[in-house]
Amino acid sequence: MSGLPVLVRWLRASSVFALVAGASPGGVAPDSLPPRLPAPPQDALLVDTFASLDAWQPDRPDAWSIERGVLCAHLPDAKQERSLVYAGSEEWGDYAVDLDLCQVRGVDKGVVVRARGGQGTGVDLRGGSYQDVLVYRRSRPLGKAKVPNADGRWHHLRVEARGNRYAVYVDSQLALECRDPVPGPRRGRIALAAYTGGSGQCGVLYANVVVTPLAQK
Repeated sequence: MSGLPVLVRWLRASSVFALVAGASPGGVAPDSLPPRLPAPPQDALLVDTFASLDAWQPDRPDAWSIERGVLCAHLPDAKQERSLVYAGSEEWGDYAVDLDLCQVRGVDKGVVVRARGGQGTGVDLRGGSYQDVLVYRRSRPLGKAKVPNADGRWHHLRVEARGNRYAVYVDSQLALECRDPVPGPRRGRIALAAYTGGSGQCGVLYANVVVTPLAQK
């Protein structure tokens, strides 16, 4: 059940194919189905393989849909369009979030941790010419590192939020560690991001979200 021919048949049977086939020039189809989710830890705070959107609250419902265990984010072709879909509790403290994600169109994909009261810490895995991961709070960068993340391929992202420190792993490799020097809320839920940015395009697929608590070191 892997490889492009199988995926194309699967996409043609769903509205995900419309997202890919309707892409403007430069859009690229994923080269495989999402990976299987390993057995999650028993103490997990959230486990979602996207049978439904019941656990999530989108700020723009028209931007999000689910097809066969994949969460699809699609925005109009215009610069600086954005949407977030939230899950979890604003009382969550130190935790790790694991997810699989694939860029179909555009550049930006990622997750917000400790989202609370309109604030949070963003982690963007940027494709295109960037090929990096960026951690920021509001407009203030906290860390950035080069990391390959080709479009049309599934990548695994893990973000650990412990105290004022953050660690980001891409495809099981530590990409960066950083800290937030400014006092602020250390609790909040998670959010998945859709953002067109300067490219004016966004088509992102998400799968296999798991949130687990972390003990303070």
